[in-house]
Amino acid sequence: MSWAIEKKGYSQRRACALIGMHSRTYRYRSQRPDDAVTRERLKALANERRRFGYRRLHILLRREGIEVNHKKLFRLYREERLTVRRRGGRKRAIGTRAPMTLPQGPNQRWSLDFVSDQLSDGRRFRVLVVVDDFTRECLALVVDTSLSGARVARELDSLIAQRGQPLMVVSDNGTELTSRAI
Repeated sequence: MSWAIEKKGYSQRRACALIGMHSRTYRYRSQRPDDAVTRERLKALANERRRFGYRRLHILLRREGIEVNHKKLFRLYREERLTVRRRGGRKRAIGTRAPMTLPQGPNQRWSLDFVSDQLSDGRRFRVLVVVDDFTRECLALVVDTSLSGARVARELDSLIAQRGQPLMVVSDNGTELTSRAI
């Protein structure tokens, strides 16, 4: 474009018409504000609070009066390489477990487990199964459509009242067996 204007002496309007460009497009100057202030403040906040992601930093910037679109802020956040690594899941136990001792007599170790099934009308039901590990005797079968932790605790208390307290109770730590009631 500048070649046609300088070397050939064409007017700006004529040079634009020759290549099929509107003259306003040629004259356009970007009016995008400079991101330097936003970048610096974003870096400072990210250094203060290292675990905060771009969403939380966006809220802090807005509180300081710096209005930025969240998508633009995410782009700046990535360009500055401020992304925070995601935290890992639950930590698993390291090392080998000691083997579980075998019960030497009845009422030493009980095992708790849940079994679930579905009725013909589609409703689900659950069964709490309590087994003595030495005698393989089924001590209790509690059937209900929902078994809360409090209900499991009540059933165990009544079973202990009937049979005496075992030395150990073993479970697979299901949701009902990890509640505060247990």
